[in-house]
Amino acid sequence: MYDLIIIGGGPAGMTAAVYAARKKINTLLLAWEVGGQVITTRWVENYMGYQYIEGTDLMDKFEEQIKQFPIDRKIGDEVVKVVRTDSFFRVQTRLGESYESKAVIVATGKTSRKLDVPGEARLIGRGVSYCAVCDGPLFAGEKVAVIGGGNSALEAIDDLLKIAESVYSVLEADYTGDAILVERVTVSPKLTAFRRHKVKEIKGNEMVEQITIQDLDTGILKTLPVKGIFVEIGLTPNSDLVKGLAKLNSNGEIEVNCNCETSVPGLFAAGDVASIPEKQIIIAAGDGAKAALQAHRYLQRL
Repeated sequence: MYDLIIIGGGPAGMTAAVYAARKKINTLLLAWEVGGQVITTRWVENYMGYQYIEGTDLMDKFEEQIKQFPIDRKIGDEVVKVVRTDSFFRVQTRLGESYESKAVIVATGKTSRKLDVPGEARLIGRGVSYCAVCDGPLFAGEKVAVIGGGNSALEAIDDLLKIAESVYSVLEADYTGDAILVERVTVSPKLTAFRRHKVKEIKGNEMVEQITIQDLDTGILKTLPVKGIFVEIGLTPNSDLVKGLAKLNSNGEIEVNCNCETSVPGLFAAGDVASIPEKQIIIAAGDGAKAALQAHRYLQRL
């Protein structure tokens, strides 16, 4: 029986672990992998204290800090279910393990929807990105492509038009985002929109060099020279483990208040999986600290 189980090895989960350890809480950290979405980011420019740092290096530093504390860690197994009993939580994993605790912090993040085309997986962090806010400034003065037609894609286009040489917009139908965003980006002479087009392949040796798209009406293939490709076709919260236990919003995120508290006493959520307005490394880390401090107060009241 642990006092606290933290689920997730990204910025929120690892920060929560450090704060829990400093409060001398008997803690178990469970995660499929260390780093979360950050390890898919080539460079991070907006985390305080580092002007430029690779995403993997930043997460290595998080992990090094955790290792300074006597925290039990189980890495390489995925939590599939959190069950609430009368007096404690039971956490079940894909490999058949079961752990119990008095409180739980869910910090499982979100998973970017992938294109599932040749070259995508190999070039993640080498020109393929799922966060224009995070990686956009790295492509100042370059030609880039944004995939998708919703608000997240339009916001990415809007940001990139300010810094890129030109932006290709590739979408399978038409824009579905807010009209004001559509109007704002489509008037720019730096934008070339390819409606009714689908991505077929991403090419490049060490870095992205080209993207191949197909006209859905004619079947004709086009090759566009780009240095960066921003995939903005949505994110899926990794919240299935508490489905039926905690309240989720219409996006599938775990609903929390400003104290990271969910609808279930003793169950907290932090970072991208929670219903917070922005998805950034620094915000997730702050959320993790807040969740751990609130969990400590909850445990003191038991």
